[in-house]
Amino acid sequence: MPIDTSLPKTLPKLTPHSIPDPQLRVPSVRKTPDNATVLDNLRLLADLAGTWKGTGFNLVARPDLEGKANLYLELNQTQETLEFKPISSAIPNRGFGMDDIELYGLTYLQQISDVVTGGALHIEPGIWVRQPATTAPPESPPSGDDIVFRMGSIPHGNAILAKGTAQKFTGPPTLPTSTAAYNGSIFPSFNSTPFAVNAPIFAPGTAEFNLPPPPPPAPAHGFTQYTITNPPTAANPRTPFGNVPAVPLPAEIDGVLIQDVVNDPITLLQEVVAQQQVDGFTFEGVALNITSQTPIVFGTTPNQATPTVTVAVPDGGGGIENIPFLQTNADSALVYATFWITTVSHPKRKESFLQLQYAQMVLLNFPILLAAPPKPNFSWPHITVGTLTRVFG
Repeated sequence: MPIDTSLPKTLPKLTPHSIPDPQLRVPSVRKTPDNATVLDNLRLLADLAGTWKGTGFNLVARPDLEGKANLYLELNQTQETLEFKPISSAIPNRGFGMDDIELYGLTYLQQISDVVTGGALHIEPGIWVRQPATTAPPESPPSGDDIVFRMGSIPHGNAILAKGTAQKFTGPPTLPTSTAAYNGSIFPSFNSTPFAVNAPIFAPGTAEFNLPPPPPPAPAHGFTQYTITNPPTAANPRTPFGNVPAVPLPAEIDGVLIQDVVNDPITLLQEVVAQQQVDGFTFEGVALNITSQTPIVFGTTPNQATPTVTVAVPDGGGGIENIPFLQTNADSALVYATFWITTVSHPKRKESFLQLQYAQMVLLNFPILLAAPPKPNFSWPHITVGTLTRVFG
């Protein structure tokens, strides 16, 4: 028997659904808009979307009870993949002190390995988010800027929340200007020199070897692992001591002396930009400045704890959670970072390209193992930097 596919002669009577005015509240049912709207809603975060690959450097002082040393200084030339995927719908935050707000963001996955050994170094899933201005609490970025924050999960047993602002910049990123140590960054230092907990972060150009002599029994020139002329040994544990094979560090990386890289890893980012500037490239983009706490105190003179400057990060704040093992052995106390999303152009080239650079400082707190009791608690900088470009795909 043939199937009757004709429409019924009488359709049921339909009643219009009641659709509230979308301006009155954030809807409970969230539908995905078109792609252009998704990116528009991200505003200054939009150019993060995609997959980025590149190289960088990692420096971390680790506690070394097993080696009976104050620290093991790990130094890695790195290769990295960083992938961002836009979240296709709004993220509603419901209000008690003010009307509901909508957040917009991207998920990310960061994977870092050692260029020399191929060994795994870091994996971090997380989310970047743009927040609108609010009245409860009162938060309002300068005109044209955005409030942003990053949430990240680190498999050692940490979770970070770092908040701040996104703002446009022009000119070569990371290079000094008349008002900033690094164009686009609100932070005046990413120096690696360790210091007593709650003391100022040392100024750029500080070297452990050049610090004023500490009281005995500390070594006259500080922690010897930071001085490259001291070879890596059991008594001076530093990369590549303990690696198999023990491939030595190069004398320089991209033209930057390895001692300068150890003191201030951000010099690697500066070298990339300086060479591009010499080659005639121009720059404009967005800088993301985030921190887990504000304010932060920095030294202003190399190798000296004073004078200082206090940096209050606009709309900054957040926190770090550590599992009990880390709270006892290597407590992550602070994270701050600058990400530069840069459009790099050249007058002789038809198309520009996107470049992502970042410098991140994490302070790990643990006491000086070989000091006499009571052992002083120190902050040991863990610094990562990278220069990446967005890849085809």
